[in-house]
This record gives sequence, C-alpha cells and structure tokens, in this order.
Amino acid sequence: MPGTRPRVLYGRRRGRKLRPGREQLLRSLLPRVAIRPPDAGGRLDPRAAFPAPPGDVWLEIGFGAGEHLAFQARAHPDIGMIGCEAYLNGVASLLSYIDREGLANIRVVADDARPLLEALPDASIGRAFLLYPDPWPKSRHRKRRFISWDNLELLARVLKDGAELRFATDEPGYLVWTLEHLIRHPAFVWLARSPADWRTRPADWPPTRYELKATRRGRVCTYLSFERRRRSG
Repeated sequence: MPGTRPRVLYGRRRGRKLRPGREQLLRSLLPRVAIRPPDAGGRLDPRAAFPAPPGDVWLEIGFGAGEHLAFQARAHPDIGMIGCEAYLNGVASLLSYIDREGLANIRVVADDARPLLEALPDASIGRAFLLYPDPWPKSRHRKRRFISWDNLELLARVLKDGAELRFATDEPGYLVWTLEHLIRHPAFVWLARSPADWRTRPADWPPTRYELKATRRGRVCTYLSFERRRRSG
C-alpha cells in the first residue's frame, strides 16, 4: 500500500557457506514445500497447503536448525506443521530432515512469520511454538523482540480456543519481558501451577541444538506454556 512503512527483517539471512547438498535442497526441495503468504489483505487456508487436509495445523516461529519441528512432525503425522525461519542455513537444515525422513507434513515459510500470521484465518492454528527467539538484550533493540503487543494480537487471533503457546528462553531479561506481556494480555492464561512447570521441559518438548549449547555453558532454560482463552459468545 502506498505510504506503508516497509517491513524490516532483523538478523542474518545467511551464515557460513552451505555444503553443496544443502544448497541443492534449497533449489529443489524448498520450492515444493514452501508457503508464500498472499499480499496484504489476502487470506491463506493453512490446511490447503498439505497434500491431504491434516487434522490440525501447528506453527513454529523461528525453528532454528529444525530439530524440534522435525520431532513434532515425526511424532504427529496427522498434524500439519508450518515452520517460519528467515535464516537460510536453518531452512536448509530442516530440509535435510524432510528429505532424509520423508516428512510430508511440514511446510516452510523461509521468511519472517508476521506476513503469514496476518494472512492466516481466525482460529486456524492448534498449537504454536516460539523457542529461544533472539532476545535482543540491548535496550535500544528491544523493539525487535518478537514478543510484543502487536504480535500477541496476531497470535490471539489465529490460535484456536484452548490452543497452547509454548515459549522457551535462557535469557532472564526476555523471560521477565515475556511474562509481563503475556500475563497482561487478556487472550492468554499461564498454565504453570508449580515451579517445576517452568523449570522442567515436558517429555514431548525435545531440546533444540541451541538449548543443548546453552546448558553446556551453564545457562538456565525456562519453559513457559500458555493457553488461548476461549472467546466469549
């Protein structure tokens, strides 16, 4: 739209040079599993992105190297998994799982998650994951954090009633920031009943590569689960 401020994508698009096999996956496999959100104002039916309509659709925002998303796809073959990741080295890593294991229930947005969230229909996502997002620890960079009121509004719209939002971080400042935002938001309720609920990772929540690296460095990881409140009426 004329006069609209262009969307800014923070962070790297590429890291170290990829091996030839992974470069080939970006050229050959990514076009077959990629989702491209429509232009502003358009809607995208997520179930139509899969060969057969899945029983539900889950979303991972910033899937890193893809090991968590691949685990969930493997454990839930009846669920359609959509992963968003702008870092192409991470996309290539996920594609290697898809190719090696024949994971037909994964679709990829190789870009920022926000255009997808804007295009999804209301109450179309059964579970969402945001695991170890960039904490942007400097005060002047906090506006870049994914957890913001605007993005929570998008998540609240697309999540089904009773849907779970899972969040993990090893950054104390981002932990406090996230709790402050989500506890204040009327669409979400924190599911923790005891300290073990945020200190212990559930069995169906495997560690990511980033988490393993963080724990080796002695960092403490926190696991938060929120539920999308039921809509009134």
